[in-house]
Amino acid sequence: MPQEEFEKLHEMFQSLHEEMKRMLQRAPLCYGEEKKRLMKDFSGRYREAEEMTQLQSQRVLLLLGTESLHHATQSIKRSQHIAAESEHIGSDIVEELGEQREQLDRTRDRVRDTCGNNGRIADIFTLMTNKMLLSLIILMEIGILGAVVYLKFFHK
Repeated sequence: MPQEEFEKLHEMFQSLHEEMKRMLQRAPLCYGEEKKRLMKDFSGRYREAEEMTQLQSQRVLLLLGTESLHHATQSIKRSQHIAAESEHIGSDIVEELGEQREQLDRTRDRVRDTCGNNGRIADIFTLMTNKMLLSLIILMEIGILGAVVYLKFFHK
C-alpha cells in the first residue's frame, strides 16, 4: 500500500517538475506584467508543491504507522494465544503432578505398612522359635527324667 502512495507522489512531482521547467524556460522570454504573473504563478505552484509534499509525506507516514500498528496487533494476538495455550498446558501438568504425588504418597504408606508387618512377622517368628526351643528342652528334660526314674526304679 505505501508503495502505491510513493508511485502516485512521484507522478505528481514529475508533472509539477515539468510544468515548473516550462515556466522557467518561458521566464527569460517574458517582460513586465507577464513576467510578474509568471513568477507569481511559479511561486504559487512552488508553495502548492511544498504543501502537497508535506501532506503526502504525512499521509504515507500515517499509512506506514497504521500498517506497523496492525502488525503489532497481530503479533500481540498471537502472543496472547500462545500464552493461553501455555497456561492450559501448565495447568494440565500441575494437575498431573498432583495425581502423581498422591500415588507416591499411597505407595509410601504401603511400603511403611509392609515394613511394619515385616517387623511384626519377625517378632512372631522369633517368639514361635523360642517357644519351640523351650518345648523341645522341656520334652528332653522329661525324657531324661523318665529315663533316670526307669533306670533307678525299674531296671535291675
